[in-house]
Amino acid sequence: MDYDEQLDRAMESTPDIEGNSDRFEVPDPDVRQEGNVTVYENFQATTKRLDRDEDHVMKFLQGDLGTSGHIDESGRARLTGSFDADRISDAIDAYTEAYVLCPECGLPDTKFVREQGALLLQCEACGARSPTGE
Repeated sequence: MDYDEQLDRAMESTPDIEGNSDRFEVPDPDVRQEGNVTVYENFQATTKRLDRDEDHVMKFLQGDLGTSGHIDESGRARLTGSFDADRISDAIDAYTEAYVLCPECGLPDTKFVREQGALLLQCEACGARSPTGE
């Protein structure tokens, strides 16, 4: 069997991967103001949908929004300052792009893996591994 035949055989046995994340929707942020604090009511639902650790998402939000905050006992994010739903949605979209969607196939079927101290994003759909910058 020559190279071209082997390649054809491999390509036929490889499942088609469509780079379409339509089935993946992140809930719109439900936010309200409490004095000088923005309360992100459905933060926990968002992190569950992203399948990521709350602390990791919160750390990213704090950096992207340039503020401090914490997760309260009810699982809501409390961010110091006034932020509207669009601004928080943009930050969640940036997080999703950087830490959830596979840069190769565009699917959300990823997980974090550590390799030699580096945090990598590994896609369970296509097998690609990409650095996260952390």
